[in-house]
Amino acid sequence: MDFVDWKARWQVLAAFTRTGLAREEKVLLVLDPSDLNDDDALSCLDGGLGQVQDALASGQLVLARNTSVYLPDGRFSAERQLRTHAALIEQAREEGYPRLRGGGDMNWAPRASVDDEKVVDYEISVAALFADAYFTGLCWYDREQCSDHLVATMRRIHPLQVMEHLGALEVTSTANGARIAGSAELGSREEFTEVLHEALGRRPGPGPCRYEFDLRDLAYMESHCAWLLIDFAAGLPREHKVVVRCGAMLEMTLRGLGSGAVPQLELQVEDDDAA
Repeated sequence: MDFVDWKARWQVLAAFTRTGLAREEKVLLVLDPSDLNDDDALSCLDGGLGQVQDALASGQLVLARNTSVYLPDGRFSAERQLRTHAALIEQAREEGYPRLRGGGDMNWAPRASVDDEKVVDYEISVAALFADAYFTGLCWYDREQCSDHLVATMRRIHPLQVMEHLGALEVTSTANGARIAGSAELGSREEFTEVLHEALGRRPGPGPCRYEFDLRDLAYMESHCAWLLIDFAAGLPREHKVVVRCGAMLEMTLRGLGSGAVPQLELQVEDDDAA
């Protein structure tokens, strides 16, 4: 994840942390020394629920600072860091947690003047830690502190990127439609509508057309946006087809709103836990 808006980043970290705690995983957050102090960090993570404070007291949640984790003697060693991560994973296993999820602020790198290429090589080497899916990792880069080259490279080498704002919509146009990820809600409703209109505008000719929308990474869709999608399909000639790839939850929403009565709309459902 790369960011500029620190409030949005803390919203993401809160969701990341609470999800892990709810799944009874161990959660490790490695913050920058310049970030919020532990008390304020707990307040942001907890949202007044009290669960995060309890997790910290029990040891399920651990807060640390990146200087002590990545630069214990003032210098960075990729080999030592990999050993540290491996030891933390093994410790979580021994403590009986089903998984370990860890998040780390990467601002230690520019602070210690670590060469970008060394950071890239390290990030590539960390991939081996995720081989058995026991460890879930999230790292974040401040675009005001890290070089454009480093941020751009991290976007390429990481298999998944987290959007900076939880309510954002990420759209990737395809030949016949779009891949839509994020959240289709009030704040992104206008953008979602534009995606549908843009797809309609790319109609190649008067004959039957096939529109494809990949919504498997859409975390949330409000009923209004779901209605827009159904209405978009219903307004097409009957020989046209709108294919929506989605998970079971979104399928339930669309069917509940009457998608089954629209012959132009085809739902291809994939298990939400697949992949």
